[in-house]
Amino acid sequence: MTAEPAGNVYDKYGTRNPVARRLMAGFMADLDELVARTGVQEAHEVGCGEGEISIRLARRGMRVHATDAFGEVLEEARRRAAEAHAEIDFEAIPVEQLEPERHGAELVVCCEVLEHLRHPERGLEVLSRLSRPWLLASVPREPLWRALNLARLSYLGALGNTPGHLNHWSKEAFERFLGTRFEVIDVVSPLPWTMALCRVREAGDRD
Repeated sequence: MTAEPAGNVYDKYGTRNPVARRLMAGFMADLDELVARTGVQEAHEVGCGEGEISIRLARRGMRVHATDAFGEVLEEARRRAAEAHAEIDFEAIPVEQLEPERHGAELVVCCEVLEHLRHPERGLEVLSRLSRPWLLASVPREPLWRALNLARLSYLGALGNTPGHLNHWSKEAFERFLGTRFEVIDVVSPLPWTMALCRVREAGDRD
């Protein structure tokens, strides 16, 4: 399989828009709380983009490996990590090619990735093999995400769908999707996302 489309390139972490910054603050606060509950010392961020979450994890004292399918975005991630004096091992590799022996971690973080995958079930299966035992995943919360885009007159021709978003989950649907491979420990709703903390299921407990 090959890398999926990059989708939109809006830098939500670096935006100066005060509303967007407030939304991102809520997202990060929930992420911090869920990460703290795991008590882990290492993490692998899958689909790290510009590296902001990986940098945040590294600042907590974690050993961090970060991967993304697109080498170009990793150049920016490396620059930001260097400015933050954060030691992070970056690697350009798509989700589908990740291997448990090389890429497994106590905590796997996968934020704003699954909605871009042409075959999300395969992506989730890969994540289940990497997680030892924790997964923290987030996706846009639908249909709220598209409704908010329409309210700000964005992507009108696509009925509010952000470019590159191939999959759409409500909070309940995302929990069910994750439950096919994981035990869902907690689900939170930082506007306008769904974020879940999960523990990998034993093989005999999977559907």
